[in-house]
Amino acid sequence: MTIPEKMAAVLLTGHGGLDKLIYNREVPVPAPAEGEVLIRVTACGMNNTDVWVRQGAYGTEDDPSAVSTWRRQGNTLTFPRIQGTDTVGHIVGVGTGVDPKRIGQRVMVDFSIYNRDDDSLADIDYMGHGRDGGYAEYMALPAENAHVIATDLTDVELATFCCAYLTGERMLERARLAAGERVLVTGASGGVGSAIIQLARARRAIPIAVAGPGREAAMLEIGAEAVVTRGKGDLVEAVHSASRGQPIDVVADLVGGPLFNDLLKILRPEGRYTTAGAIAGPVVQLDLRTMYLKQLELHGSSQGSRADFRRLVGYIESRKIRPLVGGVYPLSEFHRAQTDFMAKNFVGKLVVVPDQR
Repeated sequence: MTIPEKMAAVLLTGHGGLDKLIYNREVPVPAPAEGEVLIRVTACGMNNTDVWVRQGAYGTEDDPSAVSTWRRQGNTLTFPRIQGTDTVGHIVGVGTGVDPKRIGQRVMVDFSIYNRDDDSLADIDYMGHGRDGGYAEYMALPAENAHVIATDLTDVELATFCCAYLTGERMLERARLAAGERVLVTGASGGVGSAIIQLARARRAIPIAVAGPGREAAMLEIGAEAVVTRGKGDLVEAVHSASRGQPIDVVADLVGGPLFNDLLKILRPEGRYTTAGAIAGPVVQLDLRTMYLKQLELHGSSQGSRADFRRLVGYIESRKIRPLVGGVYPLSEFHRAQTDFMAKNFVGKLVVVPDQR
């Protein structure tokens, strides 16, 4: 196919509101460098990280309210930036050192920029932050991050997995969730939360969901053993009832805020708490006595390793997890897509596709 010189893309031009996201049809198509491929993007999933980076909502260790971007190890975000992590597309060009036979392959993008040869995430970055991502018609990326997956899922369905499920898998891996254990999942109807429910089942563990009113049936349908309705009564008592008095081994928390201390109360002695988000508030009060008297473990988690990604691919190919498409939007209506995303009136993931798709 003929590769054009210009493409449509959504450019993040600075920290702030939706006005900082500009749909531009005159963006130069990137050229793949040595060891890279160029893909024609067919679908890209939307994530909370997109919103928080736009807002500069990550704070700093010295000032939680400071306007700051995602990385604590040194900022790699420059403007304008094309965001978008969960990218699916077809290889249409290769840089030097890449086999031309790869042209034509349909690929799912591992969006992580690892910066190390091992599985440490101490210096992790990601496409859509440290380099351009998939909210565009074309994207250049390292060839090793473009994975062919043996699946008959559509491009839109495949675009629901990567960031949310990779994040969820890393959380469960760090917390060592094992078969037969019970995991309480907050924010369970969102992208990462709904992923964790399925990933827990893939490990033969027992997920219990905390979700907003009206989401109960959907949570049960995707694999939750029981559902606690958020904001309805005492959380500790409600979880005790939902688990039929059985202990909660792991809490996978994506909400934070006022729920935090109750979640530590809910954990059994020597239980494990893991978090990768704080949509209800990132600054919480911690009673250290609860932590040390109950011998608790607290884990922070973000993204995932190469090994986590390989397990995710295996789950997809073996159909142990399935896509949850909450809505599909054309790239030119990105503002509407992100507005709907922030309203959280959906289950699963929202996906953006180039207009011609």
